[in-house]
Amino acid sequence: MRRMENGSIVTGKVTSITKFGAFVTLPDNRTGLVHISEVAFTYVTDIREHLTEGQEVPVRIIGADKGGKINLSIKQALPAPAGQRRAPPGGQGQTFEDKLKAFMSDSESKMGDLRHQEKRPARRRK
Repeated sequence: MRRMENGSIVTGKVTSITKFGAFVTLPDNRTGLVHISEVAFTYVTDIREHLTEGQEVPVRIIGADKGGKINLSIKQALPAPAGQRRAPPGGQGQTFEDKLKAFMSDSESKMGDLRHQEKRPARRRK
């Protein structure tokens, strides 16, 4: 099995879909998130129009945080459509829009984590 690191392109399987992205299991059985902005070269309003659970997809590993969360991109694993320029991996030469999109993706992922942690069952007092 090929070592997976930032920039690697591997085939993964979509295991679940949320409104903000899709979770994909990688060949080493770790799971990463493809944010909705990294699914297609077009604006995606409903991720289910592009992906289904169980579907195998090519993904590029675009980052991992200290907590072990892996960020993935489907569109960066595919050839860019005619007329579109692709920023090099690692952020070098990115446009302002590319940097803003990456910031928003990271921010939405962190906010989703916080919302998930807040959804704890309430205890009733007697």
